[in-house]
Amino acid sequence: MALVYQHQLDEKTAFAVWRIEESADDLYSRLQLNGHEKTYIDSLNNGKRNLHWLSTRVLLREMLHTDSYIDCRVDEHGKPYLVNFPHQISLSHSFDYAAVMISKDKPVGIDIELVKEKIVRIEDKFLCREELLFIDPVHRIDHLYICWCAKEAVYKLQGKRNVSFKDHIRLHPFSYAPKGEFSATLEADQECKTFNVGYESFHNYMIGYVAGCEEISS
Repeated sequence: MALVYQHQLDEKTAFAVWRIEESADDLYSRLQLNGHEKTYIDSLNNGKRNLHWLSTRVLLREMLHTDSYIDCRVDEHGKPYLVNFPHQISLSHSFDYAAVMISKDKPVGIDIELVKEKIVRIEDKFLCREELLFIDPVHRIDHLYICWCAKEAVYKLQGKRNVSFKDHIRLHPFSYAPKGEFSATLEADQECKTFNVGYESFHNYMIGYVAGCEEISS
């Protein structure tokens, strides 16, 4: 596995992307795993799911600059967290890449997706009418993926289930560009929070990420 990209948002927050090139055995040999983790790995079929799980943990180890055991668990909503490090984390993967975002002082969310034309078939499943109106017809596929990755990143940051991309996460209008920022709002569970979402095109993939939020009301 090779580090192919790293972005430092501030002195306490960063994300990195790695290309998965090793075998599962090679990735496995780089980790310290407890009994529960080993059992979970054994339950996965040899293939992408196995490689994705292993690669995000190897990348997490690299970003934390440690050879010590990393106790990475998931809560009741499936959100990953660290027991023995102070960082908040978010993990993502898509085909040949893994992405990890960490921060010492704020919640984070990241999503990486391989760009495919089929997203147009589900655009009205995750975007409301007002959002669809600002999609650039010339760059429709990429613009849709920016929106998807942004909503996925916000979803991962807030870390709770029963949040609808279409009904609860709203994107403020923004023009298409290969890289940029825009605002998003999450309204759920009697809370209203705004986020500054960053995104960038990476080869044939799209990355969306978010760190921290501003609570408007509760």
